[in-house]
Amino acid sequence: MKDDRNTAFGWILFSGIIALGATSISSHYFGADDPESPEEPGYFIEGGGEEGGEDSGPPLANLLAAGSASAGEGVFAKCTACHTINQGGANGIGPNLYGVMGTGIGQHAAGFAYSSALSGHGGEWNFENMDAWLASPRAFASGTKMSFAGLSNPEDRANVILYLLENGGGPPLPEPVAEGEETEEGAEGADSDFPGEGPGAVEGAEAGEPESAGAMSDDQPVPEQVSATVSED
Repeated sequence: MKDDRNTAFGWILFSGIIALGATSISSHYFGADDPESPEEPGYFIEGGGEEGGEDSGPPLANLLAAGSASAGEGVFAKCTACHTINQGGANGIGPNLYGVMGTGIGQHAAGFAYSSALSGHGGEWNFENMDAWLASPRAFASGTKMSFAGLSNPEDRANVILYLLENGGGPPLPEPVAEGEETEEGAEGADSDFPGEGPGAVEGAEAGEPESAGAMSDDQPVPEQVSATVSED
């Protein structure tokens, strides 16, 4: 009886040792005792960044003014697998893009089977629409057949637009926006619309009594007063 009890305790102790060893081994193997993250995650999903989190940057008009069509040609090389841009070029996976700027969205290349998402979008390929399309075709026209993810760099988009404009023309470039231009124009507009308002000295001779009186009220001098003033001079 005593031997059986010793044997049972022995098996229990052995089982505990096995369980403890297995726990220790699994902890080291799976890194459960290491709070640090792995040096390299399993995979990344490349995207265009969070919506609304991107800095607005310079206006598109300024990017176009500072851009380069030749630089845009280099960026456009990514598009040549699907598009031609020479005059009279054939449609491929995507439509020929010669002269596309300024034309109706989804209506430029005759005979090309545009998706309904693009042909029914409305509007024309102006600079703002082309910039938005190049940034993310799927965001611009949900359901488009174009699988290109888009150009995240605003300068690249502006350069491609200039390259498109160089091949077939289009609307004139917008005027660049000068820093603080709106504020200065607003101040000038206020002065021109209300030249007599606001404090400040007025250049010229000192106002006489009749002029001072007229400036202090909304009443205008009667014809007799004007005549009297003129005859006195």
